[in-house]
Parts: sequence; structure tokens; C-alpha cells
Amino acid sequence: AAAHPSPNAGVVEAAFAGSLGLRLGGSNRYGGHVEHRAVMGEGRAPTYHDIPRSTRLAGRVGVVSLLAAAATATLTATLTARLAGRARATAPVR
Repeated sequence: AAAHPSPNAGVVEAAFAGSLGLRLGGSNRYGGHVEHRAVMGEGRAPTYHDIPRSTRLAGRVGVVSLLAAAATATLTATLTARLAGRARATAPVR
């Protein structure tokens, strides 16, 4: 992942390669431009048959991320409200 040109995408691409048992990276052609990227994973090269597997994995990652964000927001709001309530309860009366 560290050899990927994007510091953010490399980690995700490496994780997907490992999860899918594929080898990603190498030379990629974008129109007439060729980019050489680090090879990540130790599996076979992907084929078009792997697209449904990768989209399912991406969907699952999205759902888990959404649930984690919702849980974090809920926990943060709950803790903030409790701390604010304690602060009001212990504040000196003037």
C-alpha cells in the first residue's frame, strides 16, 4: 500500500486485493496513458467475473462504515448529554 501513488487509495486497494484473493496494480492503461503501480496482493489477476464480488464487498464496507459512523455519533451525543447534565447538577447555586 505504501508504494501506491495515493496515500489513501493504496491502503484500500491493498485491503480489497487481500479480501478478494486477487493481485491488483501493475501497469494500467487510461486512454493513451500508461501508469505503473505497485502490485498488491498475492492472488490471481482479476477478470470481469470478479466485478460482482468486488461490488458486493464495497457495498458491505459501505454498510459497516455507515453503522460505525451512526454508532459513533450516537455514543458521542449520549456522552455529551450526560456530561452536560452532570455539569449542571454539580454547578454551585448562585
